[in-house]
Amino acid sequence: MRDISKAAVIGLGSMGWGAALSLLRAGFAVNGCDVRHEVLQRFSEAGGRACDTPAAAADGVETVFVYVVNNTQVEHVLFGPQGALETAAAGTVFLLCTTMAPSATVAISERLEAAGMMVVDAPVSGGHVKALSGEITVMASGSNEAFERADAALDAISAKIFRLGDRPGPGSQVKMINQLLAGVHIAATAEAMTLAAKAGIDLKTLYDVLRVSAGSSWMFENRGEHIVAGDYTPRSAVDIFVKDLGIVRSEAERTGGVTPLAETALNLFVEASEAGLGREDDAAVAKILARKCGATLPGMEG
Repeated sequence: MRDISKAAVIGLGSMGWGAALSLLRAGFAVNGCDVRHEVLQRFSEAGGRACDTPAAAADGVETVFVYVVNNTQVEHVLFGPQGALETAAAGTVFLLCTTMAPSATVAISERLEAAGMMVVDAPVSGGHVKALSGEITVMASGSNEAFERADAALDAISAKIFRLGDRPGPGSQVKMINQLLAGVHIAATAEAMTLAAKAGIDLKTLYDVLRVSAGSSWMFENRGEHIVAGDYTPRSAVDIFVKDLGIVRSEAERTGGVTPLAETALNLFVEASEAGLGREDDAAVAKILARKCGATLPGMEG
């Protein structure tokens, strides 16, 4: 019998935390790395090995999942002081789960491969609940050998893996388009719920009707519930969509694409962030629209 597989998860936010726990449930020995000591303590209590640095996390493992926020953080945890490349053995598979511009993903992948590593471009979708249950969707691209080596680890965290190409890049491209739709749907949800509140419609009743009607979407079902409850605890924060829709804008400009709806949604997220709502749940963009029209949403009283 072979040894229990070893994996690392760098970045134990809502998605990385779910991936780490899913790996533990599947029998992996898991190193977890995060800048928050209280999160590392919880991870240790859950059965993982808490690591203060990416270098410590990558030491002796077969696969490294990277779940930090943006490409700057990815570069830091991989190539910076006490980064993962200081200890990772040649042939280690790095799964880049961070949402990044495709061009950034390709550049980082090339640096990893030049250092003797293997890479799967592996952005994910499904939210923190599916991450916890090991049922996320992975939009992946990379070599056959990288997929073969990471197969068991990917199966542990996901319900569906789409293989989109044999080189890093296509995974990030598809995730970018997903985020375009997600951001626009959140903005549309905020607009619809705010208009309903201004018109005096009971939001819970409206939500119950629309979630089973043609105007619904996954984002409406999920974020609409947050607005009805007045609960803006961040599952995915406003600032995440400032970043992700910013990627849509920059890539559209680079390729000559036209994205007017994404641009409008981005402006709303930027306005919410500048108003101090950047770390609240992304549904908090509804507060900006409510303030503009004098509507009162749940959680805004007083």
